[in-house]
Amino acid sequence: MSPETMSPPASSLCGYRTEGGIAFLELNDPPANTYTYEMMRALDEAILKARFDENVHVIVLRGAGDKFFCAGANIKMLQTVNPVFKYYFCLHANETLNRLEQTPKLVIAALNGHTVGGGLEIAMAADIRIARKGAGKIGLPEVSLGVLPGTGGTQRLARLCGKARAIDLMVHGKLMSFDEAAAMGLVNEVWDDAVLAGRSFAETVHEYARQFTPPHKASMAVGRIKRAVQSGSEMSFGDGLAVERELQQLLFESHDAREGIAANVEKRKPRFTGK
Repeated sequence: MSPETMSPPASSLCGYRTEGGIAFLELNDPPANTYTYEMMRALDEAILKARFDENVHVIVLRGAGDKFFCAGANIKMLQTVNPVFKYYFCLHANETLNRLEQTPKLVIAALNGHTVGGGLEIAMAADIRIARKGAGKIGLPEVSLGVLPGTGGTQRLARLCGKARAIDLMVHGKLMSFDEAAAMGLVNEVWDDAVLAGRSFAETVHEYARQFTPPHKASMAVGRIKRAVQSGSEMSFGDGLAVERELQQLLFESHDAREGIAANVEKRKPRFTGK
């Protein structure tokens, strides 16, 4: 089945468009872009669509508007459903974010506003997190609701920031600035007006993402580096090395590896195709 014949995402709750080898996924439920089961279904569908599209090399995930990336799960929805639904809602959300994390294409989360609760849990499933300076707060305040961060938050935060710091942040329910989050490695970069240089945050993220697409980068190598780290870090060292070797062999057989090696020998700039 080709990408052209695949069904589009189930609803506008997760916008989807492609441009220049980049798939843009937009969480869209103003004002706070809180997610329901329906939004997670739409996000899941969009992730799969981007996976299958051979012309997509990078995925950018963002929130609609300029105030919220995502404020987490829709609390009114959680209040009206029974515990069985809540369990399967969390299970499906886990599966969706695992799918995002394991897709062998670079995923960039563009944090254009408040990124709290489940919104941060979504962002942590991305590979790189870029934030707009002063655009909002970030953190996992679920303890104030009497629950824990149940969409991968306890696991991913500990892996990103270390166990002691993760526990401290979650039991206090602390909300931080993006600069504070960057200082502890939770956010990769925080862009101020000097970086934006008169451009919008969305335009600057687009330009940033382009560097990982052909002909600038061998996107297969970028995706397999991601896959080696994401999968290998959950294995023993020996098993991780085995995964690394198999992925390397796949790359050795690619056009881009031949092009990269030839360009190096010929002392010219490589032109990668993503194949």
